[in-house]
Amino acid sequence: MERILIVEDSAAMRAYVRATLENEGSWEVVEASSGLEALRLLPRGPYRLVITDINMPDLSGLELVSFIRKGQHKTTPIVVISTEGRETDRERALALGANAYVTKPFRPDILIDSVRPFLVEGG
Repeated sequence: MERILIVEDSAAMRAYVRATLENEGSWEVVEASSGLEALRLLPRGPYRLVITDINMPDLSGLELVSFIRKGQHKTTPIVVISTEGRETDRERALALGANAYVTKPFRPDILIDSVRPFLVEGG
């Protein structure tokens, strides 16, 4: 079973993303409540996809994206979810290596449409 890592400091948002993904497919969802926790979980991969928030109390999602792109998981797709809706925020995340950017709040279908290309065979 393929695994997805959700990195989000809000328990409610983690639950929302998990429920959305589990309703759509049969993926194992692993949760991290912070960027530092994600760094501890990454070696336990592989992960088919990482979904991360930007604003977290310890290591930001952008720092996490940068770290992932420089490490052994550099080819793992990353979807950023954030309340930061400015185009400059989106451009910065994509420039650091994120594959997609979703602005909160979002409907389940918006999230699924953003992650589906990375979860299909050969995606």
